[in-house]
Amino acid sequence: MTDYAMIVPKPGGPDSFERREIEAPSPGPGEVRLRQTAVGLNFIDVYHRSGLYPWSVPTDLVPGSEGAGVVEAVGSDVQLTIGDRVAYTLPLGAYASVRTIAADRVVKLPDAISDEIAATVMLKGLTAQYLIHSTFRVEPGMTVLVQAAAGGVGLFLGQWLAAKGVTAIGTAGGPGKAAIARDHGYVHVIDYTAEDFAPAVRDLTDGRGVDVVYDGVGRDTWKGSLASLRPRGMFVTFGQSSGLIEGFTLGDLAAGGSLSACRPSLFNYIATRAELDTRAADLFHNIASGAIKCEVRQRFALSDAAAAHVALEERRTTGATVLIP
Repeated sequence: MTDYAMIVPKPGGPDSFERREIEAPSPGPGEVRLRQTAVGLNFIDVYHRSGLYPWSVPTDLVPGSEGAGVVEAVGSDVQLTIGDRVAYTLPLGAYASVRTIAADRVVKLPDAISDEIAATVMLKGLTAQYLIHSTFRVEPGMTVLVQAAAGGVGLFLGQWLAAKGVTAIGTAGGPGKAAIARDHGYVHVIDYTAEDFAPAVRDLTDGRGVDVVYDGVGRDTWKGSLASLRPRGMFVTFGQSSGLIEGFTLGDLAAGGSLSACRPSLFNYIATRAELDTRAADLFHNIASGAIKCEVRQRFALSDAAAAHVALEERRTTGATVLIP
């Protein structure tokens, strides 16, 4: 079997992808080599491919931020063994059939978590975990707004918030996506293609506004997100699927009533091995118990990464998408 990676020689559109043969190096001390069985697809992959996020290499970028597979070789000082099923999330490099990475960045998978599910929850699921437990810790009785409720992170948030006794309001584009969001814990779903969501949020909260907004959309939603908050509420912007936020000033926070704003990133919340283990264990427990239901809704061959990116950017996907090497 010939190993390969999907490489982007320079920033560009989905047609920039090239399939190239690779040979993963033997693992050194503290490293493992993984035979990848599934790779998650995320909007951050688009940001990297297009150059919206700066590249860490001058050319030949391998996108991809999460994956799962089987350990096929280990270096010294590694607790894992050959044959262990593991998963990980790292900023780049997942679009490959095999890779060598640091062992302290992978977690062993419980029997209840399949490779495909694991490959699509490490980034999105851990993002949902830190957002509602650490960035803004929600409590029972609160009301929150989630932008793009039918997206990958949105579906995690809706279920997790419902399990915590939090009233979740979501936005979605079109009746189909609104129905999916309702099936994943959202008490109210606003179709932003049919109405302005900010006034609708005010109506749903009797004019009070929500305690926090989790916004992964960005440019198209940030003003309405701020307008949906109660005084001293928090605007958490964790992504920009519609583009970078422009025109935002600290004065907008004052005008909204002493609001707070935060732009968090997952990798700051799993920087230590202890944090990674704790958050992953919480995520896997909630999936295994049924509190959070995960479903792979789209599958593409890894070699069809370009088609997967087109579908994602055209918002023709819902929930999780997996790439199969």
